[in-house]
Amino acid sequence: MRIVSQDLGQFVQAADIRDLEYDGNLDLLKAAVRQMQLEGGLQISVRCDAPPGSGTGSSASVGVALLGLLDHLRAFGQSHERTKLSRFEIADMACELELQELEIVGGKQDQFAAALGGFSYMEFYEEGKVAIEPVAIPDSLRFELEKHLILCYTGQSRLSGDTNERMIGAYEAGEPVVCEALGTVKRVAQDIYRAFLAGDTEWFGELLLEEWEARDKLAPGVVTDMMREMKQRAMAAGAVGAKVCGAGGGGCLLFLAAADQEAQVRRALEAMGGHILDFSFDFSGLRVWESQ
Repeated sequence: MRIVSQDLGQFVQAADIRDLEYDGNLDLLKAAVRQMQLEGGLQISVRCDAPPGSGTGSSASVGVALLGLLDHLRAFGQSHERTKLSRFEIADMACELELQELEIVGGKQDQFAAALGGFSYMEFYEEGKVAIEPVAIPDSLRFELEKHLILCYTGQSRLSGDTNERMIGAYEAGEPVVCEALGTVKRVAQDIYRAFLAGDTEWFGELLLEEWEARDKLAPGVVTDMMREMKQRAMAAGAVGAKVCGAGGGGCLLFLAAADQEAQVRRALEAMGGHILDFSFDFSGLRVWESQ
């Protein structure tokens, strides 16, 4: 058994699945392999274009992709009596591996977004249920968002579990500032859903700024001094919205530029050492194929 991360330059190997121990080195990939309990030898290579600790859901995406691959092998490579898992089941399993198997504090949105693709409005319930409503946005809004949104990597990697633990601890202790801020984050998500349905990008930018202010109150270090300075420079250059990606403390920032101000915003961020990550929206989600 050999697992290789091409972009991180790391690998693990073991004579048997049972010998794969969690030690902080590619643990999510080990957990996926152990969960599927495939027989025989395997060599697995993974690659991710997003920087590590970027806050873009890259670990969840890799986990979903690997589980989808292993499920395909299990269903068609070893026993034709097995049926493939649905993409919803794959996402749920990926959540279980992070939250329960590896005890990483976090949410479930990244796994379901990666597995299902597209724009979705998600609701999460205490008993662990997830309700997902696909949001059919017009092509014109999609193209506008892809044109005006700028994803910038700050160069600061972070561990989301640490930030999430501080935030959840404050929420469970009933700290008023944190509880109110979390309520605002939830309400903003609901309003962004409405803004997309209405095709209102101006409102969307205002909501991003409101969410930034609320997220800054969740825990110390969610917004670093560098992130704060990047936002100020971007706004001065023509941005009308800004959002912390993931748990914050580094990683990526997302900016909404005013019409035809994208180049100025990009240059302002790059002058501060930011790395612009070009992207497009994916509507297919998890896909598995066999090389010919």
